[in-house]
Amino acid sequence: MKKILIIGAGAMGSAFSIPCAENNNDATIIGSVLEDDFISSIKSNKNLHPSLNVVLPNNVKIEKFEKIIEITNSDLDLIVVAVSSVGIDWAGDEISKFYKANTPIILLTKGLSIIDDQLTTLTEKLEMILKKNGHKNINISSVKGPCLASGLANKIRTGTIIANKDIKEAQKIQNIVQTEYYKCEISDDIEGVEISSAIKNLYSMLIGGSQGLSNPEASKEIQEKYFLNTAASLIHRSISEMVEIVNNYSGKTETVYGLAGLGDIYVSVSGGRNSQMGKYLGQGYLYKEAKEKFMKSTTVEGAQLAFDIGPKLMAKFDKRKFPLLFSILECICENKKLKIDW
Repeated sequence: MKKILIIGAGAMGSAFSIPCAENNNDATIIGSVLEDDFISSIKSNKNLHPSLNVVLPNNVKIEKFEKIIEITNSDLDLIVVAVSSVGIDWAGDEISKFYKANTPIILLTKGLSIIDDQLTTLTEKLEMILKKNGHKNINISSVKGPCLASGLANKIRTGTIIANKDIKEAQKIQNIVQTEYYKCEISDDIEGVEISSAIKNLYSMLIGGSQGLSNPEASKEIQEKYFLNTAASLIHRSISEMVEIVNNYSGKTETVYGLAGLGDIYVSVSGGRNSQMGKYLGQGYLYKEAKEKFMKSTTVEGAQLAFDIGPKLMAKFDKRKFPLLFSILECICENKKLKIDW
């Protein structure tokens, strides 16, 4: 039995607790200070998670942030970070208060950051925060792939990839969390896994616009009926561009064609928030207009990523080699209509 702390009481962190519990581990979910009321609601409703509509297992504890000192008084075998990308700084600072050398950390969060004018993965950012706070011998893995939280919570067969520069560390985590329905591949290409899983959100928006982009002159009925030709072409070209970007940052081509890239794009374009935003953009709406009218209170990860790293990518890469990337970045960052130079 391993003692696991999951930081973040949202859908993904809570869903991840289920395979952890399946393996008879001692799993505790702890929310941020902003989730106190949410956690009270779960505990008062017999561990029914409202976002997942699933009752968490009896051997999963869910606690308010005020309990973190008590929970971390004894050694942890695994720390799981399941906060949003904007919460990484907070999570890193909090983990620094109790982290012990070489304790495995796994990051479920998808995203990228710009630090000192350099594209930085979130595992790198988390490591920087821990080092800044005086820690050495930091052990961080990335767990990514096509995993919808509600599917995992209902024990739908799911495949993800665990990446660590030391493949043996990835294998140790695989042994802790893998179940009959939650299967984990392992990789030492942590850069490729992190970058693929993040930038696929940009391309998912673009592919989501396939109906409107298929033939702007056609009726909506025709677009809805025959847009798959366009979607398939955009998926192919998106993957080709992703390979070039990942290779540029020392990631491996095969990673893009695996679960963190192609696999995750498939799930995203099949009904995620990024593809939904893309559908509106493909219909001719400007980003700001679509966000205000249709998705005002919804986080669109791909759009947030575009604002975070778009200017850096547009300055670094050649538009002629990355027409799809520039199409979606200009659409989001400069509020232009989505248009592709076919």
